[in-house]
Amino acid sequence: MTLEVKLTAILKAISPSTFADFAPTSTQRPYITYQQVGGDVIPTLADIAPDKENAEMQISVWADSRRDAKAVITAVEAALIAAQDLSARPISAPVSDYDADMERYCSRQDFSIWADR
Repeated sequence: MTLEVKLTAILKAISPSTFADFAPTSTQRPYITYQQVGGDVIPTLADIAPDKENAEMQISVWADSRRDAKAVITAVEAALIAAQDLSARPISAPVSDYDADMERYCSRQDFSIWADR
């Protein structure tokens, strides 16, 4: 199971409306989106791929209120830190935002996540 499959399972336990990169505009809120925004590599001397992978993931919660967005991103952080299938640590504190065009609040946070390949 890949890192992304493991991450998706954890996030869907919090919100079944979880999407990679973006959600359809008609999606009921709150919902979660995530995207990989970087990551670390494991340099090897042998010509074999490492057995672990890393991703820096930005996880965003979209909701009708700032309070709701903050509550869900707090649950995401707790679930990722407690996860058994991968190792996730916050890189930063959550950032609050408002998208005036879509009329919804966002709380997003970046995580460094390691998992077996």
